[in-house]
Amino acid sequence: MSATVGDYLLARLREWGVEDVFGYAGDGINGLLAAWERAGNEPRFIQARHEELAAFEACGYAKFGRRLGVCTATSGPGAIHLLNGLYDAKLDHVPVVAIVGQTNRSAMGGSYQQEVDLLSLYKDVASEYVQMVTVPQQLPNVLDRAIRIATARRTVTAVIVPADVQEMAYEAPEHAFKMVPSSLGASWSAPVPDEADLRRAAEVLNSGSRAAILVGQGAAGAAAEVREVADLLGAGVAKALLGKDVLPDDLPYLTGAIGLLGTRPSYELMQGCDTLLTVGSSFPYTQFMPEFGQARAVQIDADPTMIGMRYPYEVNLVGDAAATLRALIPLLHKAKDRSWRDEVESNVTRWWEVMDRRAAVDADPINPEYVFHELSPLLPDGAMISSDSGSAANWYARHLRFREGMRGSLSGTLATMCPGLPYAVGAKFAHPDRPAIALVGDGAMQMNGINELITAGMYHGEWSDPRLIVGVLNNGDLNQVTWELRAMGGSPQFEPSQRLPDFPYAAFAELIGLHGIEVRKPEQVAGAWQRALESDRPCVVEFVTDPAVPPIPPHATWDQMVKASESIVRGDPDRWNVIKQGVKTKMQEMLPGDAAGKRHDR
Repeated sequence: MSATVGDYLLARLREWGVEDVFGYAGDGINGLLAAWERAGNEPRFIQARHEELAAFEACGYAKFGRRLGVCTATSGPGAIHLLNGLYDAKLDHVPVVAIVGQTNRSAMGGSYQQEVDLLSLYKDVASEYVQMVTVPQQLPNVLDRAIRIATARRTVTAVIVPADVQEMAYEAPEHAFKMVPSSLGASWSAPVPDEADLRRAAEVLNSGSRAAILVGQGAAGAAAEVREVADLLGAGVAKALLGKDVLPDDLPYLTGAIGLLGTRPSYELMQGCDTLLTVGSSFPYTQFMPEFGQARAVQIDADPTMIGMRYPYEVNLVGDAAATLRALIPLLHKAKDRSWRDEVESNVTRWWEVMDRRAAVDADPINPEYVFHELSPLLPDGAMISSDSGSAANWYARHLRFREGMRGSLSGTLATMCPGLPYAVGAKFAHPDRPAIALVGDGAMQMNGINELITAGMYHGEWSDPRLIVGVLNNGDLNQVTWELRAMGGSPQFEPSQRLPDFPYAAFAELIGLHGIEVRKPEQVAGAWQRALESDRPCVVEFVTDPAVPPIPPHATWDQMVKASESIVRGDPDRWNVIKQGVKTKMQEMLPGDAAGKRHDR
């Protein structure tokens, strides 16, 4: 039997070094599935519970593995289901290739079953490259380009292969007119801006005395260079949420996350600086940046389409973060006056004291901040931590102190629900020897996290380190939206949309052969985390937490405070607990001294 298009497609993926493909079966990819059987499951087909989860897994695999992610789905509904996870990858600049089926060519245009115009459907999410293979000779060029473009531009690309084409005998492109041959491989350069532009940037950065640095995920390979620049300029360093793992949080001048989910010292850093250097970040919330005209600013980014946005930068340097910083460092002057750095470090020290106190505030039954506070010092070396969107992301951003070598991510730009757990599963396939921790809300668990536990149970025996810990905040509420209603709309909680049905998350984990721990008292929190981290299989730790604990931003505006008050006046069903917890939480910022380990509820 001659090799089919499906056989060749899988062989080409292997030649590109693709080891894992996340997907779900359907007759629109039967030709590929048959080829997978003949290929001995190489690359390995990882069966998700839903195509959306497959796309999230591929995104998590790419994020934590820092390599290409690949997912596959059948025609029609399968291809549609991939979209949310693919948009998550696109907006966070993650390289993912989607390989999707299509109805037979002979049925196209005939309103056939599961016929969807996939080229039109995918033209936005895979705007850099989406093509349909209609003859075998077309395949190598289309697949190779999809892989190269996804990797080079850190984006999503898509290859559509009709079902009948998958089963055709493969024929290579000929040395002939209108044939497009292709070849494997690519080498990636590290571009550096011109000397004149570097000197302009240095002049800006040397001109100030209160420097701030903002790093994002694009600075991941430039940690040493960022530290050196920060020491030269006497700068404080803030992190965009996707850059949380760029630098360890034990650096005394590291102010933590920036923005609505950020920290007070990051807000103070931006409000007080006179020069700003942004490296590998497209942080979108301008209101958390310095006032326009307050700071002279320089941006470094490898993507020329993302440069010069968000702030009126004087100098925009298109280049690799590490290589550009190395070229810039000899041009920078060492700041002699270190009073600004001292102020930043003092603010950071006080912030951690405040966070200790906030975690120690009593709640009914458990303060969610305490859950994250207790996890932070227990995080194992090399841990891969993912967070879902929602109130969990606040505590992930503020309470977890990453050490060198730890990795972390969430849905930064799309901010979609439900990637937390499939990210962790994808991360485990990228690094099966490292522990993974997913921090999720009960809303995300009910939406699709319960199903993803089945996938974790299915594959954990293949991981050399079987630990995948799922921390679930069970508060019976779509909590982040509830607080957004209060703070942004002045509206009380709308219970028909916000209240969640009760579900036994830990018991369900036990039911399917995983470990499950239910935690209803604060004194059980640390022990539960320790037991989970000693588990020989995936473990769900269900924390019953108080929905009235407010995710107060580092700088609540007067408008937000007024609207939150209006929501209470209008009859919020949980108004008295909201008032009580809000006052107790805010008070921790006003108390003097280090109160770590003490409770401040009276």
